[in-house]
Amino acid sequence: MAEADRAPAGVDPSKPNAARVYNYMLGGKDNYTVDQRVAERMLAVAPDAKTTAWFSRKFLLRAVQDAAEAGIRQFIDIGAGIPISPNVHQVAQKVDPSARVAMIDYDRVVYVHTNALLSGTSGVTAILGDIRRPDEIIEKAKTEGQIDFAQPVAILIVGVLHFVMDDERPAEIIARLRDAMAPGSILAFTHGSADTIPEFVTRSTGDTNGSSAQVRFRTPEMVAAYLDGFEVVEPGLVPVQEWLGNDLPPTKLVILGGVGRKP
Repeated sequence: MAEADRAPAGVDPSKPNAARVYNYMLGGKDNYTVDQRVAERMLAVAPDAKTTAWFSRKFLLRAVQDAAEAGIRQFIDIGAGIPISPNVHQVAQKVDPSARVAMIDYDRVVYVHTNALLSGTSGVTAILGDIRRPDEIIEKAKTEGQIDFAQPVAILIVGVLHFVMDDERPAEIIARLRDAMAPGSILAFTHGSADTIPEFVTRSTGDTNGSSAQVRFRTPEMVAAYLDGFEVVEPGLVPVQEWLGNDLPPTKLVILGGVGRKP
């Protein structure tokens, strides 16, 4: 079957998509030829990009584990991507089976796969929503995901913010989410760093220009602004592998990870 025929309505399989490129990097099968080509061109200049993708995934799961062990029972995964096990709900519900997870993504492919794979899973809700519209995300998390913003929540934004362009004001988006969070809540996020090797930056931005996978690498100083108003959790805003252990190597694709706690 041709990819255009098996794509859900409203999905263009001729243009790369961030969630599907990431899925390919993690060894998943829910991607199209165009996503594979973009990923392979990135790997040609930074073969360890797949390793970085796994570091980023492990950072996400550690953040969930830490938040759950700290007593948080509500999780909002923005830009959740196509489910890969172990997923956010599996980690959170291992600590407490009553944990609720709202899995939010603007991509209909992700939405379809999430509903298909997790249908009937207690406490998990797939939601269509775009990080660029934080008020809509907050409202849908309340009404569809049954998230109570009067109680602490962990908001997870992994592999997303570097796809938000400057004129879409990512720092203001984070500030809006922060204002909605109760004290004791957690924000965990990653972001592509301008410290990435120039060849990777040039290739990835060129290959994704004009698509939903268009990427904007930012300096650590720019990204640190997203933690304004939060207590920064150690080790601070650092490459994601530094959250995971002291013996993990640096990579050519630099992904920064940060965690903040709302006082």
